[in-house]
Amino acid sequence: MTKRILFQFDCDPQASSFDAVVAVDSGVDHLVPYAGVQATSIEPLVHGAMFTRGGDDLKNTAIFLGGSDVTLAETLLQCVTDAFFGPVRVSVMMDANGCNTTAAAAVVAAARHLELAGAHAVVLGGTGPVGQRVARLLASDGASVTLTSRSLARAQEACDRVAHDAGENIADRLSAAESGSPDQVGSILAPANIVIACGAAGIQLAEKSDLVAAKDLAVAIDLNAVPPAGLGGIAVMDKAKPISEDSDAVGYGAIGVGGLKMKTHRAAIQSLFESNDKVLNADEIYALAKAVEKQ
Repeated sequence: MTKRILFQFDCDPQASSFDAVVAVDSGVDHLVPYAGVQATSIEPLVHGAMFTRGGDDLKNTAIFLGGSDVTLAETLLQCVTDAFFGPVRVSVMMDANGCNTTAAAAVVAAARHLELAGAHAVVLGGTGPVGQRVARLLASDGASVTLTSRSLARAQEACDRVAHDAGENIADRLSAAESGSPDQVGSILAPANIVIACGAAGIQLAEKSDLVAAKDLAVAIDLNAVPPAGLGGIAVMDKAKPISEDSDAVGYGAIGVGGLKMKTHRAAIQSLFESNDKVLNADEIYALAKAVEKQ
């Protein structure tokens, strides 16, 4: 039986041990890590992966793109797909810094508590890779999304980028807002049904009182695992825990959504070996997270 080989192409000086463990736990027979991979050096690595097997055996080789630089990983993904020759190709997954699996798990967790279509969602600190993906997935499923930053210009730039990258008509469901002061945060959260905090580690973006005051809030998710909490009153281990006796909303911490993230990550790697033509990025991994949730 042909062995399953996963090439781990990481843009950092050392390949991620986290991604390596998940790969092994996903049933990969051989994990081949490469560190410091750059756009100028990746093509021969891709050719080595895809020209050494043929026919149906091609599906037993796959590529995982990781590292801490999501922008570079997106460039590497384009370089990988550009290196393919028609049907002579292998499946590839991009999840640098856990951006796609984290965003997918957060949005699927939110959907446990209300229909996304027609919901009003707020993505606090949404200008980074995870925040932009969360906003994209929410809007793609019909939610009205307010993406915030301490700079209105940066928030608007992120909204424009999300709408452009989505390649579909979601621009009318995206709006930018400045969240630089407590009064601004309270005003933004007041009509929200969903709040997902995606800001930098160790920065609190909203107080517990802001969440309690949002009377239509159904679910709040904090993706920050480093104290202090990104959302006041939500602990890192919380999973659908009531926010307060004065609120019907429930909260999730980073580890509270981590179980679904890990299941999604493993399912995505396993799916790479079903065929030799998969490209797993934000939308594809979100679809897998939905399937995992139903299992």
